[in-house]
Amino acid sequence: MLSWGPPHDPYNIAPGKYRERFKDKELEIRPNVPVYTKPYVLRNLPGYYAHIEAIDDALGKLMDANDENTIFVYTSDHGDMLGSQGLGKKQKPYDESIRIPFLMKLPGESIKSFDEIFNTPDIAPTLLGLCGIDVPDTMEGRDLSEVIRGKKKAEEAPAFIMNIAPFGEYARCFGGREWRGLRTKRHTYVISKAGPWLLFDNKKDPYQLNNLIDSKDYTQIRQELHEELQKVMKERNDEFLFGDKYAQMWGYNLDDNGTVIYNW
Repeated sequence: MLSWGPPHDPYNIAPGKYRERFKDKELEIRPNVPVYTKPYVLRNLPGYYAHIEAIDDALGKLMDANDENTIFVYTSDHGDMLGSQGLGKKQKPYDESIRIPFLMKLPGESIKSFDEIFNTPDIAPTLLGLCGIDVPDTMEGRDLSEVIRGKKKAEEAPAFIMNIAPFGEYARCFGGREWRGLRTKRHTYVISKAGPWLLFDNKKDPYQLNNLIDSKDYTQIRQELHEELQKVMKERNDEFLFGDKYAQMWGYNLDDNGTVIYNW
């Protein structure tokens, strides 16, 4: 596993030649970036794209040297709001934060893009399936190797998304919150400790500007998604406690803002 310097805060540390490519370049800002966040975006977006281009070059060199019996996977652990919804970084339930790239190259096989929900826990069982290795019953996630090879369609299954313990710039004292939710192909539904929080129709509203949580037109959809979320949480034995309770259970020390104290 390799991890290069990703598009991540701090955004201005990509190699100089990549930063120069985006210096003084006019870049498109997403429609869900409010006016008060635009200076932050304009300051950091060039560096963000510089990081992406640097990774592209590094990946190209890796794939050129890739041998014939290697499965290549490219993904990430989280996205970045980068000013969308007036927010930064990760931990949020919006697409900019929860949706991540997933690219795969198989030796001797061509893979077409496919429109399916693919979760991070699906990576390990899928790799085992591609290698012809039985997936242990104790392993979380789905083996989607046949889906990737185009031999069958995946069963409809939403992505379970969550923030167990808000921290750092999203700590509770700064307005952060614990949340659980589902991301289906079309909808995003999220609850917080205060109750139902967000509902987006991502087909009609791809930038998630219209929260439908109180819309009468979406009452049935909201109820169905809530029942499905409760089912998923029950299967995972998720009690949905406040984040500091989990920190206590797992033996983590927190600072005054509720963030785990790092020992570097």
